[in-house]
Amino acid sequence: MAYEKIKTSETGAVAVIVLSDPATLNAASLDLIGELQTALEAYARPESGVRCVVITGEGRGFCSGANLSGRAESPGGPEDGVQARDAGAALESVYNPFVTRLRDYPLPIVTAVNGAAAGIGCSIALMGDLIVAGESGYFLQAFRRIGLVPDGGATYLLSRMVGKARTMELTLLGDKLPARTALEWGLINRCVPDGELMATAMELAQALATGPRALGYIRKLVWEGLDAEWAEQLQAERIVQREAGRTEDSREGVLAFLQKRPAQFQWR
Repeated sequence: MAYEKIKTSETGAVAVIVLSDPATLNAASLDLIGELQTALEAYARPESGVRCVVITGEGRGFCSGANLSGRAESPGGPEDGVQARDAGAALESVYNPFVTRLRDYPLPIVTAVNGAAAGIGCSIALMGDLIVAGESGYFLQAFRRIGLVPDGGATYLLSRMVGKARTMELTLLGDKLPARTALEWGLINRCVPDGELMATAMELAQALATGPRALGYIRKLVWEGLDAEWAEQLQAERIVQREAGRTEDSREGVLAFLQKRPAQFQWR
């Protein structure tokens, strides 16, 4: 399929999706999100042969956030006054379903952050199961500057990833969080020289792509565990373990262990 706002490619069982609207620093317009959703759904189909997805940005930034052009006049125009606007409408119809789909995605996701990951772009970056950032990368919650609040799940993600104090700092002050500090805070998995960003992301993605189907179950359990009670999570693990144990990959893994050889997983 031809896209205008993203680029896609495949290397073995790894798919790479590049946000590609450099003129806006890859702003998450409705068109871009729609194309991203379409590509992700295509790769989620078993017949695609894809086992891991990498999301990154083209040019100087990962994603500069939602495209604000026209927001001051929407939906009714400036004559309707500020109170007539519903700045959350697109969240309900587009962005919230999209980040929820990322959370529930059946394949592991690696995000490779180059430059700015701001606003909803920050949320997309943080939805990665593994997050790699170049040294020039940074994360930004600048909503205070336009009189709005963090969205796209940012308050949920940040508070669970770095705690209340640091979340308050990031969201109330609206300062940039450099990639190196993000690593120190435990927000991301790797911070590497810019020239090594995609190589590192692809190395991690290849490791995931050669793993068993259980990796999809693992990411599901961890995401759901953010909200679950102890007993509820134990039961969830029990149920999913039954499913994982019935896969061909599980049988291959046990056999390879007994035969003292590397397992050859087929994501089945």
